[in-house]
Amino acid sequence: MVHALCRLRPLNLHLKQVFPLFSFFLNKYQFSTTSLQEPSSSSLSSIQKSNKTHLDLSSIDASGLAKSVFLKCSHLWEKKDDVSAKHSLKHLLFEISTVSPEITRKFRRLSELKPEDVLEILLGFEFEFNKFEIEAQKIKSLWGIFEWASGQGREFKHLPKSYEVMARMLVRVGLFREFEFLLSTMDSRGISLDSNEIFSNLIEGYVGSGELQRAISVYHRMRRQGLFPSPSSYCAVLDMLVRRNETKLAFQIYIDMVEMGFGLSREETIIFENVIKLLCKDGKVQEARNLVRKVIRFGIKPSNLVLDEIARGYCEKKDYDDLLKFFVESESAPDVVVGNKVMFSLCANFDTERANLFLQELENVGFGPDEITFGILIGWSCREGKLKDAFIYLSEILSRSLKPNVHSYNALISSVFKVGMWKHARVILYEMLDLGITPNLATFKVLLAGYSKAREFNEVKVVVGEMAERGLIQLSSLEDPLAKAFILLGLDPLAVKVRRDNDVGFFRTEFFDNLGNGLYLETDLTEYEKTMTGVLEDSLIPDFNSLILKDCGEGNFRTAVVIVEEMLRWGQELSLTAFSELVKGLYACSCSMTTISSLLEKMPELTDQLDQETLNLLVQALSKKGFITNARRIFERIILQRHSKIKIETYSALITGFCRKRNLKGLLSCWDLARLDTWSPEPKDFKALTGYLCQQGMLKEAVEIFENMLVAYPHTGLHTCHHFFEKLCGTGLTSIAHALVEELQKRGFVLDHIAYSHLIKGFCKEKMISEAFNVLDVMLAKNLVPCLESTVLSISQLCRAGKFEKAVALKEMVLKSEFSYSISAHCALMSGFCKSGMVGEAASIFQDMLLKKLLPNSDTCNFLVQGYCQTDNLRKVGELLSFMIRGNLVISIPSYRNLVYLMCSRGRVPLALSVKELLLKENNPPDLIIYNILIFYLFRTQNSLFVDSLLDELQDKGLQFDGFTYNFLVYGYSHCKEASRSLQYLTTMMSTEHRPSNCSLRTVISCLCGNEELGKALELSQEMESRGWIHDSTIQNAIVQGLLARGKVQEAVSFLDRMIEKDLIPENILYDNLIKGFCGYGRVEKAVDLLNVMLKKGNIPSSSSYDSLIQDSCNCGKLDQALDFLTEMLDRNLKPSMKTWNVLIYNVCHYGRITEAERLLYVMVQIGENPTREMYCSVINRYRYESNLSKVSELLKTMQINGYEPDFETHWSLISNLSNSNDENSSDSSRSFLSRLLSESGFTRNKDLKIKRR
Repeated sequence: MVHALCRLRPLNLHLKQVFPLFSFFLNKYQFSTTSLQEPSSSSLSSIQKSNKTHLDLSSIDASGLAKSVFLKCSHLWEKKDDVSAKHSLKHLLFEISTVSPEITRKFRRLSELKPEDVLEILLGFEFEFNKFEIEAQKIKSLWGIFEWASGQGREFKHLPKSYEVMARMLVRVGLFREFEFLLSTMDSRGISLDSNEIFSNLIEGYVGSGELQRAISVYHRMRRQGLFPSPSSYCAVLDMLVRRNETKLAFQIYIDMVEMGFGLSREETIIFENVIKLLCKDGKVQEARNLVRKVIRFGIKPSNLVLDEIARGYCEKKDYDDLLKFFVESESAPDVVVGNKVMFSLCANFDTERANLFLQELENVGFGPDEITFGILIGWSCREGKLKDAFIYLSEILSRSLKPNVHSYNALISSVFKVGMWKHARVILYEMLDLGITPNLATFKVLLAGYSKAREFNEVKVVVGEMAERGLIQLSSLEDPLAKAFILLGLDPLAVKVRRDNDVGFFRTEFFDNLGNGLYLETDLTEYEKTMTGVLEDSLIPDFNSLILKDCGEGNFRTAVVIVEEMLRWGQELSLTAFSELVKGLYACSCSMTTISSLLEKMPELTDQLDQETLNLLVQALSKKGFITNARRIFERIILQRHSKIKIETYSALITGFCRKRNLKGLLSCWDLARLDTWSPEPKDFKALTGYLCQQGMLKEAVEIFENMLVAYPHTGLHTCHHFFEKLCGTGLTSIAHALVEELQKRGFVLDHIAYSHLIKGFCKEKMISEAFNVLDVMLAKNLVPCLESTVLSISQLCRAGKFEKAVALKEMVLKSEFSYSISAHCALMSGFCKSGMVGEAASIFQDMLLKKLLPNSDTCNFLVQGYCQTDNLRKVGELLSFMIRGNLVISIPSYRNLVYLMCSRGRVPLALSVKELLLKENNPPDLIIYNILIFYLFRTQNSLFVDSLLDELQDKGLQFDGFTYNFLVYGYSHCKEASRSLQYLTTMMSTEHRPSNCSLRTVISCLCGNEELGKALELSQEMESRGWIHDSTIQNAIVQGLLARGKVQEAVSFLDRMIEKDLIPENILYDNLIKGFCGYGRVEKAVDLLNVMLKKGNIPSSSSYDSLIQDSCNCGKLDQALDFLTEMLDRNLKPSMKTWNVLIYNVCHYGRITEAERLLYVMVQIGENPTREMYCSVINRYRYESNLSKVSELLKTMQINGYEPDFETHWSLISNLSNSNDENSSDSSRSFLSRLLSESGFTRNKDLKIKRR
């Protein structure tokens, strides 16, 4: 067989590398040979194509699908945490017992609660609530107790403190509706809730859930009661008011906030700025000024943004005197942007003289003008014809060592042309160049227009040449410079001709050339002069809006953004037209969304005025790029507009953006609006959206979207099903996916194998194997074959369930319909057989593969190797391993582990070392993993003598130990009782900053404690404490038991206290042994503490722990505590021992609580326990002591029914008491009872006489 198999693959592995291993198998075992046969052609021709059938779902009506599934699967999304009044007190106490067990324990046996009891429960719960986060469900159970107590009767009244504590916890977990009910109850009973904290948290909670009106209502209630909201609650409500443009309310609440002394933090300063902006936007500048005046008193200096908004408001009102007074009284000088805005407004609405006076006043309050400030004055002076003033402002710029702006020089050059001083234009131009100011295109256009107006066409030609030299224009040698100039100035060169006046009288002559020739223009002189004047006029004051529109029209959007920044410095406002074009252009050219977002934030007023088409596009773009906050703000602005229309694409982009940002609140708020517009996501967004909804447990919303998708996109229905089922099944919601499949089938949908495959994978993942088998049966009945992953899962689960025939049948079906699955199907079946211990059947499949010329891959062989190893069949392992070596197949890590374990356990360590060498030669996996596995199994099989040589090999190869190596060595040497070496490697491991596993730590500490080396164990524990490492149950138990064994009880208590204080206790802590130990030392209080810790961590103590506590509580005379523990024990379905029952009943009787003792007997019978004779006798004796004969007789009868006979003393005592009765009626009945009692007890009259005679 080996020789035949070797011919199947090229042999790339040098056998000499593993000669000891290979020769062992070749010499020891004989291999059988098997001929390989071709599969019949008939079997290949029967391959079915049912899986690839195209399905059209477009004709199926999917409306109402979600509703049907909701009704069918309502149990899957009904709130399981609803606390109903029908729940008993015991049940509600049990629900919160893990939070505050010490408090709830004492009330378990009560049938009613007093107001003081409720307060004690609440305070105990709140104490824990302040230390740890507690889920809302626990608070709901606490609320259930509160309501249960209220329903005890009209006489019951909660204490005011109870209302306050309950209210505080309800608000903290967001149970606002319950709080509202509680508050209304308090109001009806005249109880006032005076808590700033509770109401402040409520305001923030309402704002967070988008309920602004409720938040405002709470705010007003607080102020009526004289309470003060917290700064954070003020900020929360103000932020929402600003976003919703509620100017009046925002102003009032901010005024109140300032008067309360808040508003000094950075966050509060931002709110202040937003309120000012909102006031100024609504034209309420005086209110904004008053608000600034208020905050100044508290030492808050208005920011530039505040000054900007107020300045803009005053400029719109043209009330510059008040604006100046504002600057003076606020002692705040505006920055240059704000100051320039005011200067530009003054010049535009009045004149430069007034603007200059205003500038002087501004400088008195600390304003520092820049070159732009004077440039504004220069431009407007030129427009007013005050050229002298313009030059004075220019000299002012230079005297302040500022650099004039090019626009200022353009205005000056234009002005000198306008007044006919064209000869000075060049002087100004040269001065520009001397200062390093580069002329722009506008500068040269001014020169062209000025010289053309002055008919200095030679100068025009010179200017055109200069423009060409600077690269501003392209001028060929054949082009006429003059014609080029006319084109640049917007004239038709063919319509403007320079003609010589040949008339003797020079009647037409307008100007002369250098030779004295009379020349004139042949054109429409009126239009010509208008054009020249227009160019000169336009250059006086830069029109940035026109420049922006021009750049946008030419596609230069980035240049336009730069101009916007310059425009703001010149104090000009961007027009809505320019803003709209710029925003649309930036969006269309896919520019950086950071640029667009910044632009929108700087100009919110213009953003609000954009048309709905643009706003929708912005929301979509910002959402897709992750600017979800900006997108949401614009979305809210669209909503606030009348007759707003939100596009489907906008909803899709925003909701998808919320999903990506994991913003559930934003998603829900948008989702509510989208549903009203019958929105459904686009197919490309469907998968991500429904996936997020499923993860968040929003099943109804996800199913609704699924229905909408089927309705909106019927032709892609099958793909929609695939995506949705995949998400449901991948998030543990396969049952809902199954319900959808069934509902779709009822409606005529024909689903393919992919949909069913998702169900199989989901059910298998959720361990719902029978449901997976049912789906598989449906598929096979429909002649559908699962996809590869589902096929493998199905075969594996069928084998695990013992349904081998069905697994084989599925494999055969796969071979016929999906031949590409064949290797995987065989491999899965072999794996299933091997895991079930049926290695022979797996080997038969292997042989079958060879017969069908299906060459086994590494996975197939590895499964069989592992199967043979598990059956300890070293011979078969050898055959298969030889085949893998010859076939150059890779031995997997699981196979290597099994091989090493088998060989080491059989005493074949040299063979295990040879396998190690084989894997090392393959360089896969890393060398250290191979050594680690071998070290582990050498220790496990008691072959630790070989470990040292392996460690030497590792050192020779320069391989550094990893965490696994150290852990294996620590655990291994501990297992071999070499505690010193184990501790040595643990110490080395910790010194090299490797974190030991919990197994290593507990092994070493347990070993040290077992070897009476408690001191070393404590030192190691202290090191763990210093590093903040958790001490698991084994470690704590070992150390504490060691301390207790040495009588160091207080040290043991201190150790456990440190564990609790430093939070070094794992979630799965078990203290059962320690509880019994402390009870044995009489430290019941500490034992109770440990029990409570276990319960708070969610772990249920054992019956023996409760037994110890009950018995020791009885011994200490704490009978009520013992009864509390018994009740808790029974509530947790734990059964007390008979000794516990006996001790408890005895002590209850001893302390005269006979009714309680009788109840305990009844409880025992109810839970299936049979009280002992001693228990009955204890109760009967107590009743005898109290002369309650009817109870004695009743219990004696019960005792006899349970097979116990009372002793003679009990009989005689009862007879004596009955004989002493003086009542005749009573005597007759007593005699009747006495006769019956003696008869049932075996004491007949004759027998009594015989006894008496003796």
